[in-house]
Amino acid sequence: MRMYPAIDLKDGECVRLYKGDYDKKTVYSTDAVATALTWQKSGADFLHVVDLDGARTGNSKNRETIKKICEAVSMKVQTGGGIRSMEDIDELLGMGVERVILGTAAVKNFELVEQAVKKYGDRIAVGVDAKDGFVATDGWEKVSELSAVDFARKVKAAGVRTIIYTDIATDGAMCGPNTAAMCEMVSETGLDVIASGGVSCIEDIAALLKTGVEGAITGRAIYDGKLDLAEAVELCRKG
Repeated sequence: MRMYPAIDLKDGECVRLYKGDYDKKTVYSTDAVATALTWQKSGADFLHVVDLDGARTGNSKNRETIKKICEAVSMKVQTGGGIRSMEDIDELLGMGVERVILGTAAVKNFELVEQAVKKYGDRIAVGVDAKDGFVATDGWEKVSELSAVDFARKVKAAGVRTIIYTDIATDGAMCGPNTAAMCEMVSETGLDVIASGGVSCIEDIAALLKTGVEGAITGRAIYDGKLDLAEAVELCRKG
């Protein structure tokens, strides 16, 4: 299993939201590049970057910051939020991003997923953000009638191999990951599942190791000092 430290960008700052609520924001740093380098020094080899402005409105304010992060680190970078077109995907991969995550666009414009996978293969992932088992879109402010597992099966059929599965109810809440949901997603789809939401301590990493997920994203826990990223990385490497 791989650890993915998260940088959530809003107006160029590193922030965390509580359960996806834009009105419950904590600013952790005004220097995203320095934060990325800190996580790299802790042993992480893949960084998870979310463009919150883009996710909410479809208009990115953070592309230049993402570019600076890619230029500064040796880690691979995956990013999502506000990616609505092939032009967006081309731009991000062209600036050094390793993997692009399609979220809202994957639900509303499935042809984009098919086109992107055909052109870029494994460099395309899909974010499956779920609330009570149903897919949420538009920065988590809207919930569809599509079940998360059914949607994951659909993207797999299109050629996607990796999904980022977020349980909104646990995200930023420091209450532990939804391991049952992660186990179900892995067993029902056979995809490489990156778990997101709820990681609060090293015991949560140990619990996720048992679910079969490919990786785990951690945000608030490492910013608040509740989880030592270097320790988590080492535990994942030992398996």
